[in-house]
Amino acid sequence: MSTPGSLPEDDGHDRELRSLVRPSDHVNPEPAGRYNLVVIGAGSAGLVAAAGAAGLGAKVALVERSLLGGDCLNTGCVPSKALLAAAHRAAAARRGADYGIGPPSPEVPVDFPVVMERMRRLRSGIGLHDSVARFRGLGVDVFLGQAAFRDGRTVEVDGRRLSFSAAVLCTGARPAIPSLPGLDSVPYRTSDTLFSLVRLPPRLGVLGAGAIGCEMAQAFARFGSRVTLLSSGRGLLPGEDREAADLLRRALERDGIRIRPCARRLRLRPGAPEGIDLIDSGDGRVLDTVDELLVAVGRTPDTGGMGLDRAGVEHTGEGIVVDDFLRTTNPRIYAAGDCCSRLRYTHAADFMARAVLRNALFLGRTRLSRSLIPRCTYTEPEVAHAGLPPGECRQRGLVPLTQPLAEVDRAVLEGETEGFVRVHHQPGRGRIRAATVVASHAGELIAPLVAAMRSGTGLGALADIVLPYPTRAEAIRKLGDRYNRSRLTPGVRSLLSRWLAWRR
Repeated sequence: MSTPGSLPEDDGHDRELRSLVRPSDHVNPEPAGRYNLVVIGAGSAGLVAAAGAAGLGAKVALVERSLLGGDCLNTGCVPSKALLAAAHRAAAARRGADYGIGPPSPEVPVDFPVVMERMRRLRSGIGLHDSVARFRGLGVDVFLGQAAFRDGRTVEVDGRRLSFSAAVLCTGARPAIPSLPGLDSVPYRTSDTLFSLVRLPPRLGVLGAGAIGCEMAQAFARFGSRVTLLSSGRGLLPGEDREAADLLRRALERDGIRIRPCARRLRLRPGAPEGIDLIDSGDGRVLDTVDELLVAVGRTPDTGGMGLDRAGVEHTGEGIVVDDFLRTTNPRIYAAGDCCSRLRYTHAADFMARAVLRNALFLGRTRLSRSLIPRCTYTEPEVAHAGLPPGECRQRGLVPLTQPLAEVDRAVLEGETEGFVRVHHQPGRGRIRAATVVASHAGELIAPLVAAMRSGTGLGALADIVLPYPTRAEAIRKLGDRYNRSRLTPGVRSLLSRWLAWRR
């Protein structure tokens, strides 16, 4: 049984947020004839699609059954990164003595209610960008309510029927709940309810060691919770480079997090006299007792309640079925974002929404398969990746090339030498097919590598980039130098030596 969210009764920031993204006095407009585009879902993909189409002169309707802004604003990227920012500063304060700042102080007090109040204040401010008023000002007809298709060209909301030339489904995803013995007998939280906490749990269990689980485990450990992170047998961040995951594991353990690779064998029960017992069903041991449990094992597409079958839209447990142009089995209806893709990132939803605008409104041919979408886990250090999966790189015989941060002056000066920049390239050509960065601000560092991959720029050309000194980005230029040195075979070296001898 999940734990309902709880907010202070006088919390002005959340009242302000609700007044922006679901105002109580909003009245749905009368439909204005046939719409060029009906957007169902006002999360990242839906808002980009609606704003983009309206800006191009289309007649647009935007339908949302809950809060504009979707997961990203309300329960995802925005609140989580606000907490991470506070947690990073707490950790930096504890390390101040390493830099000659203050006496050694492993205990830095954290005022958790203030941390959460700051998060809600910042979230409310960012909510202005996703507000009903803003989209009405852009010329979008905003409808609040459940959308239900009547047929392949008509959708109904709050008793009003909207006809369309094209529609796009942007209904997102919801937290996945695993089938674990005893889970339905204990209270637990998901990303939907975590950010309504008003008191720091003394003991926190985190089920799932993907990006959300690792980020929140580290944040709450740095706030002062005793955290137990329950991973599967594949370890932390199972889709990432194994050396990157091992570096992160050591960082989390330094923060005091206990990592238990037994999520698949887990059984839960109410603790005595209180809390939640985490039990290894393999041997019956009580691994730990926690006060709060966060379930963070992934997300599942949200496709129910819309009458997709009446619209001729095929869907499965994996989401809405689309082709490479993001078109559903009804050629008038497209989909974008988490409801149709395993690339469940805000920036991926943004890209897909832009592709839908080109394909649905302007006969475009933008293909999802030709996209290059990076990802980043915002722990400390961050772990970022773009391109082919690490396992596929090995299967294709790509050559790895690694630049340790311990050899980058800025990283040494900052005391952040644990990490690396690694690329996999085609032998003989130097074309980058995948990149992994483990570093502070890895999400920023991977950007030039994504640009190089997108443009086809080879590793050799990276050595010619002139960068400010000292910066962490010097690691990328050093990769170019490493590649060029690897091309200096004994035969080439002999030729160069003879040339230089002749030139003396």
